[in-house]
Amino acid sequence: MQGTKIVIVGVGSVGSTLSYTLINQDLCDELVLIDRNTDKVKGEVLDMRDSVYYLNRNIEINCGTYQDCKDANIVVITASAPMRPGLEDRNEMLKSSKILMEDIINNIMASGFNGILLIVSNPVDLMTYHAWRLSGLPARRVLGTGTTVDTARLCSKVASVFSIDSRDISALVLGEHGDSEFIPWSTATIGGKTIEDVFIDNKDRVPYESFDELRNEVKKAGWEIFKRKGNTSYGIASSTAAIIKSILFNENRIYPVSTYLTGQYGVEDVYISVPTVIDRNGAREIVEIKLKPEEEKQMHASAELIKSLHHYLRHGE
Repeated sequence: MQGTKIVIVGVGSVGSTLSYTLINQDLCDELVLIDRNTDKVKGEVLDMRDSVYYLNRNIEINCGTYQDCKDANIVVITASAPMRPGLEDRNEMLKSSKILMEDIINNIMASGFNGILLIVSNPVDLMTYHAWRLSGLPARRVLGTGTTVDTARLCSKVASVFSIDSRDISALVLGEHGDSEFIPWSTATIGGKTIEDVFIDNKDRVPYESFDELRNEVKKAGWEIFKRKGNTSYGIASSTAAIIKSILFNENRIYPVSTYLTGQYGVEDVYISVPTVIDRNGAREIVEIKLKPEEEKQMHASAELIKSLHHYLRHGE
């Protein structure tokens, strides 16, 4: 698309990796980076500018201020509160993340921004809800990355078992991006065959005793990366870039993003990951897949866990 502008707020490991991913995929005409650490963001911009010579076209890359958000198509917020060592619950970051998000959203909206907000910051479901309420934007134009990266991890793990391309696996992680996330196995397939049947027919090749074991491995995958390198960046950057691409190119792709529910799946007034059609206006349509009774319980339990923290977002107590 011509004249597209993306602003990234927060240029740590995730923000810088996302920036470079967008440049490599040639997804915008102008990329603006904002961060409190002005020396760091200046260094990232200078480094990325050097890369353009060998890439597809001359993308404009700049350091910016919140005023640059005014005419942006998409503002991506990756800035997060620091994670203390040993933390294994994203919701423990809520207090400091809440204050940080309020400052960021107030500054973005003061610029006159009227595009699409994409939230990466954790705890992502709560931060997306908070950003929506603070911004005053229509819910369809405020999205969170949700369980897109968890879904990638699931498909990657299953693909490694059978030595196939992960893109040939159709499976989703839904619910909270956190401990209460779940996998609706009844809807998952490999080449049109249900994963349940594939696992039954290939017991000698499957290293998992149960689906719960695989779910737990997927759920903990991010922490395993974090404990070893101090952050996760490549997976979340790629999944965020995929969402951005579907928006800018009006692809109408279906991704499990954190989006606002108004009764779908029997849930309302919460941002949570469900399969959603993504177009140039953001969340075009929520896809309601048929869940088994146990899966419905898992969805409702996940939604209630997220909603139990809404009071703190509203009142700070």
